[in-house]
Amino acid sequence: MRPWTLALDVLAVAARAGERLAEPDPLPPADHRPWPLPDEPWIMAQTWNDLLFAHWPLPPDTVAPHLPTTLPLDTFDGQAWLAVTPFTLTGLRLRGVPVVPGVAQFFELNVRTYVRRDGKPGVFFFSLDASSALAVAAARRLYTLPYHRADFAVTREGDRIRYRCRRHGPTAAIFEADYEPVGEPAPGGADALEAWLTERYCLYAVDAARSLYRADIHHAPWPLQRARAEIRTNTMAAASGLSLPDRAPLLHFARHLDVRVWRPERVLDDTARAGS
Repeated sequence: MRPWTLALDVLAVAARAGERLAEPDPLPPADHRPWPLPDEPWIMAQTWNDLLFAHWPLPPDTVAPHLPTTLPLDTFDGQAWLAVTPFTLTGLRLRGVPVVPGVAQFFELNVRTYVRRDGKPGVFFFSLDASSALAVAAARRLYTLPYHRADFAVTREGDRIRYRCRRHGPTAAIFEADYEPVGEPAPGGADALEAWLTERYCLYAVDAARSLYRADIHHAPWPLQRARAEIRTNTMAAASGLSLPDRAPLLHFARHLDVRVWRPERVLDDTARAGS
C-alpha cells in the first residue's frame, strides 16, 4: 500500500467517525448535480474567493494529446476550452476539525481543461500554483495533482483585484492581471456554455504509475458574474506546452463559493472491472 493511500484511508475513517458531528455549514442541496453525492462523507472543506475564469476555445486536437490516454476530452460545439483561474483559498480544514490559523488561507492559480469519463464530466488540471508550501506538498501526495510553489502578490481595491503569480523552479510561469466583476451574479450561469464550463462536480488526476483517479466535489451553483480584465502577462498555459489563441478570453467572476471535497477513487477500465 502506498503511504499516500494509507493517509487518505485514515482521513476517510476520521470523516466517517465524525459524520454525526454538527457541521457549521451543512451541504447545499444536490438537485443541480448531474449524479448523486457519494455515499461516503466528504473529507475536506474550503472556500474559493475573488475567482476569475479566463477561458479560451482551442481545437480539440491541440489539447487531447496532453491528456492521459484513459481520459477523453470533453468539448462544447466541437471546441475544447482551456481556463486560467486565479483566486484566494480560505477556510481549508478537514471534516470535524476547526480551521488552523496560518495554513487555512493561501493564493492559488490553476490551468484547467474539461474532460468526461464514465458519463461524469469533470476538470483536468495541467498545473496548479499555490503560495503555501504545505498545501503544495499535501495535494501532490494525497491527490496526485501537479501543484507548484509560487510567489503571489494580491491586492484588492474595491471590486478590483490586482493579481500577480510567479512560479518557483526551472519552468518559468507568470500571470499578471487586474480584474473585476461586472453586473449581478447569475447562479449556475446565464447560458449553456457558462454552465458547461463551470458546473462540474469532480476532478481527475493521474499518479506516477499513470493510474487515473477521480475525486468528487460539491458546492452550490456557481454565482457567476461577467468580468473585465487586463491581462498583462500570461505564460501559465505555455509552461504546460499549450498555446492560447490570439483573442480575448471569455471572462467570469465569482466572489465566494464554499466547496466540499471527497477522497480520490481509482477509475477502473473495463478490463480491471471484469477482473475485480
